[in-house]
This record gives sequence, C-alpha cells and structure tokens, in this order.
Amino acid sequence: MRPLLEWSDVFSFEDYGALLQLVGNSVVAGAVLGIVGGLIGVFIVQRDMAFAVHGVSELSFAGAAAALLFGGSVVAGSLVGAVAAALLIGALGAKARDRNSIVGVLMPAGLGLGILFLSLYEGRSANRFSLLTGQIVSVSSPDLGWLIGIAVVVLAGLILVWNPLRFDSLDGQSAEARGVPSGAIAIVFMILLGLIVAVAVHIIGALLVMALLVTPAAAAMRVSHGPLGVPLLAALFGFVSAVGGILLAIAGTLPVSPYITTISFLIYLVCRVIAWRRDRALAVVGAPAVAPAAA
Repeated sequence: MRPLLEWSDVFSFEDYGALLQLVGNSVVAGAVLGIVGGLIGVFIVQRDMAFAVHGVSELSFAGAAAALLFGGSVVAGSLVGAVAAALLIGALGAKARDRNSIVGVLMPAGLGLGILFLSLYEGRSANRFSLLTGQIVSVSSPDLGWLIGIAVVVLAGLILVWNPLRFDSLDGQSAEARGVPSGAIAIVFMILLGLIVAVAVHIIGALLVMALLVTPAAAAMRVSHGPLGVPLLAALFGFVSAVGGILLAIAGTLPVSPYITTISFLIYLVCRVIAWRRDRALAVVGAPAVAPAAA
C-alpha cells in the first residue's frame, strides 16, 4: 500500500539547475529582503511593534489585491496600502495601548477588503494565492528593480536615523529629554517599515511577513546583546531564512512561505537553546545572567 505522503511528493531535485535559473530574480529579492528585514527587525522588537507589522501587512495585502483586480501594478498597490497603514499607526498610535487598538481595527479591515477584491478577481487563482503565501516565480525583472530600489531606500533611511532611532527605541523618555524628536522618528520608522513590508508581501505573502521581519531579530537578541552583534546576526539570520527557503522551495511542491518560516523558526529555537545553556552555565559559576533585550 502506497503511503499517503512520500519524500518525492515534497521534494524533487530533477532539473534543479534549470529551475534555479528561472527564479534567479526571487533569490536576489529574497537575499535583499532577508538582510534589510533583519536589520529593521531589531527596532521592531525593541519598540514592541511585532503586532503592528501584521497590521501593515494586511493593508498591504488589500492594496495589492485591489491593484490585481483593477489591472494596476501589484507592487504599487502593495506600497500604497502598506505606507497608508504605517502612517496611520505612526500618527495615531504613539502609545502602545492606542497602537494595538488601531492595529486591531486595521487588520480585519485590510484582510476583509483584500479577500473581497480577490473574490471579485477572475484571473489566475495562483495570482490570488501568492499574495497570501508568497510565490517564488512571481518576481519579474521590472518588479525586481522596484523591490531592490525600495530595499535600498529603507536601508539608507535606517542608516541615517540609526543612532537616534536606537536611543528612542531603548529609552524613549530619556531620548525625548535629550532633544530627540521622538514623534518624527516614529513616523520615519513607520514609513520605512511600510516600505519593507510591501516588499515582503511579494516574497513570503501577507500572512507570514513576521517570519522575516521579527523572528531573525528575536533570535539574534537571544545570543547577542551588543549594538553591532545584534543587527549583524539578525541580517545573517534573515538572509539564511529567505535564501534557504527559496532554494528549498524550488525543489518542493509547497509555496515558499512554509520553507522560509520553518528555517526562521528553527534558527530561533537554536538560539533559545544556546541562550538557555549559557544562562545555566553562568548560574553554575555564580555569574549574573544577562537578560536578552527582547523576545
């Protein structure tokens, strides 16, 4: 009797080289997204905004679905939805309580609108499904240019505001007392977040963007605490998750998102085990354990 699921049903490495050439754009886009997403994820975790990422992604999904329905650019629609959500959260959600309530309103609204637009769309079902779970063959050369350009803008913006953003993320009251424009920094950060979320939707889908924007940074903060070590590790973990997931998905029969999320989650588990063993060793010798920055 044939088993319900065999290895060949999940992976097949026949013609792997030819398939790899077909998804070269997606590999490049995934690498860029993994690096930039890991870097911005450090501030997402420090500012306790993981929930906000999900809210922005739902509005990005709604914008992309609307563009798909009306024949516009999916990248442009995704950008409009993500930036609009980011500006709303940044302007109205200065306090964590207000921010969470705003995100709680935006999430079902964005998801509902997106599902409505997709239900009215009469084109290929793969196009609809890819907005939710990602699609490794959906990154065309023009889209790749847009995605890389957006990622470069986000990276440049992070570099420009890195020090005040880090100060404000770690100790907002002290930063404001020292003259850091916390309100402006929050708006700039939310715009950068909206831009990178719009990129992530095209690689991993709207439902699972946190696997690349939150998990790598959370893992890095388990094993490092330095101002240089955390962002470097987060960028590395994001890169490995995105590129590794895409390379596995080429030989698989599943959407790209399960592979990326699984690798990202395994990295997080390994980092937690390392942190646990380190803390136990420090406790044995009587040294105080260093608490992780977050996650």
